[in-house]
Formats: sequence, structure tokens, C-alpha cells
Amino acid sequence: MAIKTIRCYPDPVLREQSMEIKEIDSEIKELSEDMLETMYESKGIGLAGPQIGVTKRIITVDISGPEKREAPMVLINPVIESMEGEEESEEGCLSFPGFRCNIKRAAKIKVSFLDLDGNRREIESDELLAVCLQHEIDHLNGKLIIDYAGKLKKAMYEKRLKKLKKRAAKK
Repeated sequence: MAIKTIRCYPDPVLREQSMEIKEIDSEIKELSEDMLETMYESKGIGLAGPQIGVTKRIITVDISGPEKREAPMVLINPVIESMEGEEESEEGCLSFPGFRCNIKRAAKIKVSFLDLDGNRREIESDELLAVCLQHEIDHLNGKLIIDYAGKLKKAMYEKRLKKLKKRAAKK
């Protein structure tokens, strides 16, 4: 297993559409292990392929993590089949250090996906798991949490990024 580098906004790979995975081979299984380990190491509860520069439709999720690591999930080619209700919650993202915003998402969702053995599965979820799945599936479609933020919050984050880049360039 290898810890991968998390790609941060505005890295263009985060805006790319991820490609469907046609075959679940040893490379995909190794990628899933690397993603889980990277997610835990980065103190996250979800990670999508593009966040480590891989534009494949694969996400890892573990809402018990990163400390407990009791419920790791790998979803290949996930698709939201149904959504109901609406809830708003504050979200952060490993690709947006220090940025959080309130996002309205479906309260309950049903997601279909392939597991690592290539079996078609479905999961119904609500609360934190539903938010996490929607967030990670957004990544596969090039949609980011900053897209949900208001103009002012977006502008403030962009300004902060520019300052950080200037500081880094001076070192």
C-alpha cells in the first residue's frame, strides 16, 4: 500500500469527468487499498479517485474513520439511483484545506455500485453516510464543494489561496 498525494484546488484534475471502470483487476484492488490508506492518513472519511489524480469512477468511504476504521467501503462506478428529502450540513474536503461550507443535499439516497468482486450492490443511506456518498460522487463528475459556496465565500477562499501561493514562492 502507498499513501498518495491529495490533489488540492485548483488542480485541473479535480474538474475532470471520471471514466467508468470496465474491469476490476489487481490494479483497481491495489488502487482501492491505497485510497483507503490515503483517506485514513489524511484524516478523511471519504476519497474519490480524482483527489489523488486518478480519473476513474472509484470512491472510498468510512464514516467510522479515520480513528476507528470499522466500516471501510469501496464503491466502483457508483450511481445515485434515488434521492429524497433535503438536509443542510457543513462540509469540508481534503482537496480544500481550511475550507468549509453549508451544502443542501438529499436527506436519503440509494446508490448502486460494483464491489471489488464485481458484484452489483445497492446501499440506502441517510445522515452522514448519504452526505459523504453524494460528496464523493460529485468529485467523480468534476463538481466541488466550492461550487456550492456563495460568491463572497468563494472569493475569500480564492484570495487566501493566492496569498498562500505567494508565501510558498518566496520560500
